[in-house]
Amino acid sequence: MPAVGGIGPGGGKEYPGNLTPFVTVTCIVAAMGGLIFGYDIGISGGVTSMDPFLKKFFMSVYRKKHNDKTTNEYCQYDSQTLTMFTSSLYLAALLSSLVASTITRRFGRKLSMLFGGLLFLIGALINGFAQAIWMLIVGRILLGFGIGFANQSVPLYLSEMAPYKYRGALNIGFQLSITVGILVANVLNYFFAKIKGGWGWRLSLGGAMVPALIITIGSLVLPDTPNSMIERGEHEKARQQLRKVRGVEDIDEEFNDLIAASEESKKVEHPWRNLLQRKYRPHLTMAIMIPFFQQFTGINVIMFYAPVLFGSIGFKDDSALMSAVITDVVNVAATVVSIYGVDKWGRRALFLEGGAQMIICQAVVAAAIGAKFGIDGNPGDLPKWYAIVVVMFICIYVAGFAWSWGPLGWLVPSEIFPLEIRSAAQSINVSVNMLFTFFVAQIFLTMLCHMKFGLFIFFGFFVVIMTIFIYFFLPETKGIPIEEMGKVWKAHPYWSKFVENDDYGHGVELNKGAVKNV
Repeated sequence: MPAVGGIGPGGGKEYPGNLTPFVTVTCIVAAMGGLIFGYDIGISGGVTSMDPFLKKFFMSVYRKKHNDKTTNEYCQYDSQTLTMFTSSLYLAALLSSLVASTITRRFGRKLSMLFGGLLFLIGALINGFAQAIWMLIVGRILLGFGIGFANQSVPLYLSEMAPYKYRGALNIGFQLSITVGILVANVLNYFFAKIKGGWGWRLSLGGAMVPALIITIGSLVLPDTPNSMIERGEHEKARQQLRKVRGVEDIDEEFNDLIAASEESKKVEHPWRNLLQRKYRPHLTMAIMIPFFQQFTGINVIMFYAPVLFGSIGFKDDSALMSAVITDVVNVAATVVSIYGVDKWGRRALFLEGGAQMIICQAVVAAAIGAKFGIDGNPGDLPKWYAIVVVMFICIYVAGFAWSWGPLGWLVPSEIFPLEIRSAAQSINVSVNMLFTFFVAQIFLTMLCHMKFGLFIFFGFFVVIMTIFIYFFLPETKGIPIEEMGKVWKAHPYWSKFVENDDYGHGVELNKGAVKNV
């Protein structure tokens, strides 16, 4: 079998430190930044299946859904205006994450979180009171700006604040918040859709103010990370903060390594240009490929449009929203499994198992939908057992994603970048994520209309490719201190060609003997 990277026991430094209540509470509050992203994913899919919302803003979709009984089930929601409503947010998030890089680097992670919360708050207000499509789109763009700032800063904050032994579990708190946000949004959609008078969608969209307030207030009370303080020259404050964060007095070794990493980063005048250097090739590859692949698992197809998708495969509006809630509960539960296992089983094991699980489920769902809907998309009466089988395999698919690509797609990029390129590389990570989220959201309904059940085969193909990519190219990062992470690339059989020993001069040496053969 080929050698695949991972640092063995004893391969790197072990800094003293405990999982203190202070750090735990801090990371939980910071992770709430994921709520705004999750709430939006859940809400946007839910309101687009509410008739009063469609009647007010997307009359052509409403007519197609109700009046044109000849419409192919696969095509009833195919509207470029409707998808622009959903996906405009992701272009805005892409742009704002690039600006957030400079703010995060120069002024700290907290300020980016604050901007994220405030922009999301304003966007939620505009959407809640929207009277025309342009107000919806403007609101969505402001929501996107907020998400760009939050998604750029929160994963970095969590990775820097957490003790390295618990970094995986605490960082996945961000993904857990995203899944909780999706669940809450769909539960609210379920009840708001029943409000007489047809204004429930306003509560759904305006309700985004609540998670926005949580992250806004949270960012004001959170402490800054020692790494960020050092980056801004506040060394004595950083030393005190590190003692408080780690819960021990003996922090000199970690503190000195943070100082050394900061000194190295200050030599870098152009972090964006620096990313193109040969020694950062592995980091740049992961910053682009991991978020790209995360979107091409097909998960946002399920989560954005779960109510729409279930409506299209024969469920009625109420049961469509309820089915979406069921998949959301699975999503939250499986993310908890990931929190338990990520620092115990490692990142690679979860990536590979989750990939295999998703491939199998996508094949079964494609076969089930293909058998009943065929090419013309008119299934006739769907038996109850059939609907249950489809939902069950979609749930198993969601579980596979939620303990692998979901949390690890945010965790791994946030923990592998050296300080000198960390903000810039994280911005690329978020930008690629948002670019392909936009791309998938914009073309999904058209693809569903034309590719039909083959859409699941399309995404299944990508899951096969990404699982092979992880097997050969991603080293294990479990239990490696964040400032020592450069060593995993030097010890990897492929990436070692791109990095030299003196590229990571301030830390300890690791040798290829520490690489596990898998």
